[in-house]
Amino acid sequence: MTERFAGYRRGLAAAAFACALGAVVAPWPALGQARQVPDSREQISLSFAPLVKRTAVAVVNVYGARVEKRPQNALMDDPFFRRFFGDGGFGVPRERVQRSLGSGVVVDAGNGLVVTNNHVIENMSEVKVAFADKREVEATILLRDPRTDLAVLKVADTKSLTAIELADSDELQVGDIVLAMGNPFGVGQTVTQGIVSALARTQIGVGDAQSFIQTDAAINPGNSGGALIDMKGRVVGINTAIYSRSGGSVGIGFAIPAAMVRLVVDSAKAGAKTVRRPWLGARLQSLTADVADGLGLDRPAGSVVASIVEKGPAEQAGLRRSDVILTVDGLAVDDPEAFGYRFATRPIGGSTVLMVLRGGKKVEIPVKLVAAPETRPRDAVKLTSRSPLSGLTVANLSPALAEELSIDTGNDGVVVSEIEEGSNAANVGFQKGDVIMALNGERMTNSREVETILKDRKRAWEVTITRNGQTITSVFPG
Repeated sequence: MTERFAGYRRGLAAAAFACALGAVVAPWPALGQARQVPDSREQISLSFAPLVKRTAVAVVNVYGARVEKRPQNALMDDPFFRRFFGDGGFGVPRERVQRSLGSGVVVDAGNGLVVTNNHVIENMSEVKVAFADKREVEATILLRDPRTDLAVLKVADTKSLTAIELADSDELQVGDIVLAMGNPFGVGQTVTQGIVSALARTQIGVGDAQSFIQTDAAINPGNSGGALIDMKGRVVGINTAIYSRSGGSVGIGFAIPAAMVRLVVDSAKAGAKTVRRPWLGARLQSLTADVADGLGLDRPAGSVVASIVEKGPAEQAGLRRSDVILTVDGLAVDDPEAFGYRFATRPIGGSTVLMVLRGGKKVEIPVKLVAAPETRPRDAVKLTSRSPLSGLTVANLSPALAEELSIDTGNDGVVVSEIEEGSNAANVGFQKGDVIMALNGERMTNSREVETILKDRKRAWEVTITRNGQTITSVFPG
């Protein structure tokens, strides 16, 4: 479902700003004023062109590249073969360049900050940004946030940069007109028009802590990282995914709301390498229809508190197991994903009010907004001893690391924080976020224990991990 891109285009094609359907570019209604349907032919014949002209200069193309080393044929170790076949090895190059293509949005002209999707520049070592005036400059990756699928780039050349303001995405309503800007299929910058089809879409399968804007404005491969613009010329979302069986647009596209974009951009401005989010200290589950009926709710909307971390913010606030969270600061949260989005976009240092259903009564509970603590040092260790775990970087689990990796909080344990591409561990199927519970029946409580036990050669390794709440035990040859 998420866009993934192959192919690479240098330079920009001529901008194609034609809109299939004209619409009104009139002054935006004041907050609270009713929206209006066009009531005359004159209104329908108006154009988006002035709005596009003002905003398109801030929408850029993003190109990523990295050099991959390919395995060399073993025969090439013999000078005799190299003499006749050359260093390339039977015509197969040792290195190849992998490229990606997407879009981005200038959100801070003074600091040269550009927002794009993380998957556009994922694993890329070189990133370039191309502007509508055909300038092309190198960019530095300031921050990657896989949880939201957002990344922030910085360009040194801030000359003539124009930025687009981030809107309050909570003001959006279904039916509002929006424009999607980007570089689909590498053909050059284009604009498409549609409406907001739905709000607070979860279960999209792109990152977490999300509540997507759905639109029928055409979004195609290459549009990822581009801007979803309202009729005031503000960014209401960053285009990130489509639902499609063919790979092309079928009128179901998704954008990350500006509220989440602002959180990531502010973290980058502060010099952070990771996005700091509030920590609840509780695990939530979706509310089923049967449970909702038993609680007297007319629909299964809300999040059930399944467990609470000792001494965490939820426990300190008085939240209890089986409480059903209905709203965050008065905004409805229909499932744990919607709660995660609303809670994550609240600023650390203040507090938020949760409306919960407890014993058939609604109760307001203030919760302090604090970052997850790193209760013990990570002490990250890269495993190099010959074993099925070779290539893993493991670290001591803490609430802070659990938040970063989007896994259940634990007080102890050893978690996989990185995996070297092409390593033994990658080949046997380890995943980032796996928690290593035991090796050959011996419980692992810290990263150094894992490193030590792997130094002893074994004929077989029994590895027990937890992944997505399930415990898995596998045996691998030594």
